[in-house]
Amino acid sequence: MKKIYKAILFLGVGLFGLTSCEDFLTQESPSQLYPETVFNSENTTRQAVNKIYSGLTLDHTYGCRIPLNFSMNNDVEIVDALTSETSVQDGERGNCNYNPTDWNRFPTHWTEMYEMVENANLCIEGIRNSNIANEEGMRGLLGEALCLRAMVMFDLVRHFGDVPLKLESTQADGSNFYLPKTDRDVIMDTLLVDLAEAAELLPWAGEKSYTTEHCTKGFAYGLAARIALAEAGYSIRESTKEGYVKLAANKDNALQGKFTNGLPLSDDTYPTMRPSDSKRRTLYEHALECLEAIINSGHHQLNPSYENEWYRLNQLSLDQTYYENLYEVAHGMNYSGEMGYTAGVRLSSPTTYFGFGNSSGKVKLTAPYFWSFDHNDLRRDVTCAPYELRNATATQTMQNAPFGIYVAKWDPRKMTEGWRAMNQAVTSKTGYGINWVVMRYSDVLLMYAEVVNELYGPTSNGKTCSMTPQQALAKVRERAFDASLKSEKVDNYVAALTNKESMFEAIVNERAWEFGGEAIRKYDLIRWGLLIDKTVEMLDSYRYAVNNQVYPRKIYYKENDNAEEWNKIDYSSITWYESPFSSDDEATAAGYKNSSFWGSVYDTSTGSVDTSNSTYDALQWISSGLIQYDKVNGLQGTAPAGVVNRHLFRLGSNTISDSNGTLQNSYNF
Repeated sequence: MKKIYKAILFLGVGLFGLTSCEDFLTQESPSQLYPETVFNSENTTRQAVNKIYSGLTLDHTYGCRIPLNFSMNNDVEIVDALTSETSVQDGERGNCNYNPTDWNRFPTHWTEMYEMVENANLCIEGIRNSNIANEEGMRGLLGEALCLRAMVMFDLVRHFGDVPLKLESTQADGSNFYLPKTDRDVIMDTLLVDLAEAAELLPWAGEKSYTTEHCTKGFAYGLAARIALAEAGYSIRESTKEGYVKLAANKDNALQGKFTNGLPLSDDTYPTMRPSDSKRRTLYEHALECLEAIINSGHHQLNPSYENEWYRLNQLSLDQTYYENLYEVAHGMNYSGEMGYTAGVRLSSPTTYFGFGNSSGKVKLTAPYFWSFDHNDLRRDVTCAPYELRNATATQTMQNAPFGIYVAKWDPRKMTEGWRAMNQAVTSKTGYGINWVVMRYSDVLLMYAEVVNELYGPTSNGKTCSMTPQQALAKVRERAFDASLKSEKVDNYVAALTNKESMFEAIVNERAWEFGGEAIRKYDLIRWGLLIDKTVEMLDSYRYAVNNQVYPRKIYYKENDNAEEWNKIDYSSITWYESPFSSDDEATAAGYKNSSFWGSVYDTSTGSVDTSNSTYDALQWISSGLIQYDKVNGLQGTAPAGVVNRHLFRLGSNTISDSNGTLQNSYNF
C-alpha cells in the first residue's frame, strides 16, 4: 500500500483501485463521472465498489474500532483499564467496561459506517439500473456491494441495537435525510434476503480472480449464518416484544445461592430477550443451509497448521491453498490496520532491530483464559503472550500480569523485512498493514456444530453434508494437538459429548480457545445470554486460583544463549503449572532462570492474599458497569448503573443532534 488518492464523483461515488494487501487503493480517478457513465462500464463500476472497501480501512471502522476496541470486555479479552479511575475513563476504557461515556469517536464511527452504506446503495442502484447489469462481472460487483452493506449494517446493529435501516441512496429532495430507528430483527431479516441474493451472484474464493480480500460466495453464506444466529439469540431491547422470551436467571445456576430469587440477568424496563422457539428454529435452519453450502463446496478448508495460519497473516500473504479465511479486510502497510500495533506482542520501546515501539495495550487476555487451555493445546502459545520485548535489544521478558497478557497472534518477530524497514524509519504510530480476518473456516465448522446440535443433537447429521456436531468439533480440535495425542484429546473428548448440554458447553469452550483476540467472544456470549455468567466465572476463577495457590508464585525457564535477544526464552522449558524445584538456588544450578508470576500475590508468611495488591484490586473494576464484584466476597450483584446487561453503546451526542429529532438514546443512557 503506497498511498490513497481520494476523488469526489457525482452524488458521492468515488473511484478507488483495489488489488492486494501489498499494493492496493493506489489508482487515481477521473475528475468527474456521472452514474450513467460509472455503472455502464465494468471497470468504473469496480472502482465505485472499491470505494466501499476503502471505507473499511479507516481507524474508526475496521482499522481499529470494530476489530480491536468494540469487542471488549468478556471472559477472554479485556481492555487495559484495571483501576477505579481508568475503568470509567472517557473512551474505549470506560465504554468497554460498560461504563458509558459520550466518547467523541462514536459520532465519527457512525458517520463513516453510514458513508459506506451510502456508497453501497449508490452501487446497488447503479448496477441494477445499468445497461450491462446482467453481465457476469457486473453481477459479481452487485453481490459484493450487497454483502458489504450487510456486514456494515450488521455491525451497527451489534454495537447500537436498533438503528436506521438505509436501503436507498440519499434523495435530492431530502425525503430520506432523517431516518428513524428500525427494529434490529427487521434489519437482520432484510440482510438475510440480501445475502441470499449476494451468494447467488458471487463466485467462490479463488474463482474469477476473487481473493479473500473480496466478498465471495463463501463469505456471503458465512455472514448470513452469523446474522441468523445473532438474531436467534439474546439482546437487550428498547422495550418488551410480544412473543419473545426474556433471559431468566442463568441456565446452569452457577450464580445462584447468593441471591434469594436468583441473579436477575434481564432488566424490567429494557429487557434482554430472544425470539420465540419457532422463529429461532427457522433462523437455525436458515443458518444450516448456508453453512452446509460452504462445507459441501469444498472451497474452504482448515490450514493444517494453526501457527502457520497466523504466521502467514503477519507476512501479509494471502492463503491461496486452503482459503481458511473466508474474508479479510485488506489493509496497507504504512497506511492502515492496527493489528500488531494496538493488539499484539508488545514492543515496549523503540529497539535497534524492530524500530518504533507499539502500544499493544488495548486488547489483553486473562490468566483464567490462559489456564483454561489443555496443557498440550498448541493454540495457547500462538494466542497468549505473557511476555514483552523490551529495551534497545528487544530482550524477551516474562510478565507477571494476569490481566495483561498480550495477543500473540500478531507478532513483530513474524513480520516481514519490509515491515521492519518501515518501522525502523518511523517515529510515530503507523499502519502495520495486517489484514483483519472477519471470518475463518473454523468458525463455519463450529457454527455448524452449534446449529445441528440445537436442531437434532450432537450425534445427528445435518441435512446434506452428513457431518455430526461431534465430527465438526473434532475437525477444529484436531489441529490443536500433536498427532500422537489425537486419540485422547480429540477422539475420546468428542465421543463423550453425547447430549445437547455437554456439546453446547464444549462448543462454548472451543470457540474461546480457537478465536481468542479475534473480536468474536463478546458477541457469542451476548447471543447465548452468558455475558454476565462468563465474566463472573472468569473473575471467580482468578480469585479461587490465587487464594488456593493454584497459580505458581514463580515460573522457571531456560534461555538459549545462541538465539537472538527476542527469542532467547526456551518456551518448552517453562514450568507453567508447577515448580520442580525446592529453591531458586536449585533451579539456578539446573540452568534455569525465574520470574515472579501470577501466584505471587499470595503471601506465604501470612497464609493469605495481599488484597491491597493492584492486580488483585482490579477484580473490582473489570467490567464494573456490568457487574458489582468485590475482591474479597465476589459477586455482589449486577448493573450498578441501573440497567441490567447493558452491553450496547450509546449514540454520540453529535449523532443525536444531527438527526433532526429522529434519534434518541435508549437503555437509560
